[in-house]
Amino acid sequence: MAWASLPQAGAQLLLPSCAAMSANRPDAWAIILAGGDGLRLRSLTQKIAGDLRPKQFCALVDGETMFDRTRRRAGLLVRPDRQVAVVTQEHREYFGPLSSDLAPGCLVVQPSNQGTLAGIVYSVMRVEHLAGDVPLAILPSDHDVIDDRAFMTYVESAVDLVCALPDRVVLLGIEAETPETDYGWVEPSRLPLPVDGPPVFPVRRFWEKPSPTLARLLLERRCLWNSFVMVGWTSAFIDCVRATVPEALVTFVPLRQALGTPQEEAVAAMVYAHLTPLSFSARVLVRVPDRLLAVKVKDVGWSDWGHPARVMAALRRTGRQPTWLEPDGLASTA
Repeated sequence: MAWASLPQAGAQLLLPSCAAMSANRPDAWAIILAGGDGLRLRSLTQKIAGDLRPKQFCALVDGETMFDRTRRRAGLLVRPDRQVAVVTQEHREYFGPLSSDLAPGCLVVQPSNQGTLAGIVYSVMRVEHLAGDVPLAILPSDHDVIDDRAFMTYVESAVDLVCALPDRVVLLGIEAETPETDYGWVEPSRLPLPVDGPPVFPVRRFWEKPSPTLARLLLERRCLWNSFVMVGWTSAFIDCVRATVPEALVTFVPLRQALGTPQEEAVAAMVYAHLTPLSFSARVLVRVPDRLLAVKVKDVGWSDWGHPARVMAALRRTGRQPTWLEPDGLASTA
C-alpha cells in the first residue's frame, strides 16, 4: 500500500493511495440540486418549452432535460436508489413523475426556493436520515458536460479523497479558460497534495463572482472555476454550515426532527416561512477555505448554463444542433 503525508495544523495526515481508498470505499450517495427558478435562462426556455418551467426541467439538448442528463451522469457512479433530488413545490407540474421514479424518501420538496443554502441543508439532512453519515456528491442540474464518464471519474477521485479525510469537502475546480464574473473561483495552493490521481490542492481562498478586473487576475494566476460540484460526508457539510451560519441549523432543528413523519410537510412550510434566501457559496464556502480541497478538472467540456449566451456558445463550440435551434433569430439571444 502506498502512503503519503499531508501537513495540517502542525500534524501529519496519512493518505492512502487512490487504489487503496477505492478498495475500502463505502457506496456514495448523490444530491441533485433542482430547486432553482432559472430566471436568467427563461427567455430561452420559454421559447423552447412554451411555458414557465425552470431550465432544469427543459429539454435543451436532444430531447433530454437538464435534470435527466444530470441524473444519468450521476448514475455512472451512484446507484439510482441512492440519488436524492431537491426540488421546489411550485414546480410540481414539471417534476411530478419523480415521485414514483425515485426511491422512497429520495425526493425532497421545498415549500419555496430559499437559495442553495436551504436546499443543501434540507437534502443533506434527508440523506443523513436515510443512510447516516455517508459520502455524497452534490450535483447542480444546470451544467453541460460533454464527457460524462471522465467528469464522474473526477467525482470518484473526490469520494476516495474524503474517505481518507472525512472532515474535508472537495470541490471540482474547472481549469479556467476565460475571466468569468458569474462563477465562483477557487484559488488553490501552489503545490498539489502528494497523492496519485488527478491533481488535488488545498484551497487558499474562495472568490464568489469577482469583478472583471479581479476575474482577469484570477485567470492569470491559474485559479479554477468552482463547478459547485462538491463531495463530502454528510457530517462535513453540516459542520461547514455550523461553522459559518449556525443560526440556519437552529432554524432547521424542527424539520430535522420531523423527517420521515406525517408532519414533515407542515413543519417544512413553517421553517421555510422564516428563512432568508442565502447562497451556500457566499455564506459557507467563502468562509471555510481551510476545510476545502480542490480537484483540478480539465478536458471534460464543462459549462454552467446560467445564461442564454453561455448555452449558445457551448452549442456552437461542440457543433450540436438541437431541434429547437432554427434559423429564426433565436441565436440573437447570445
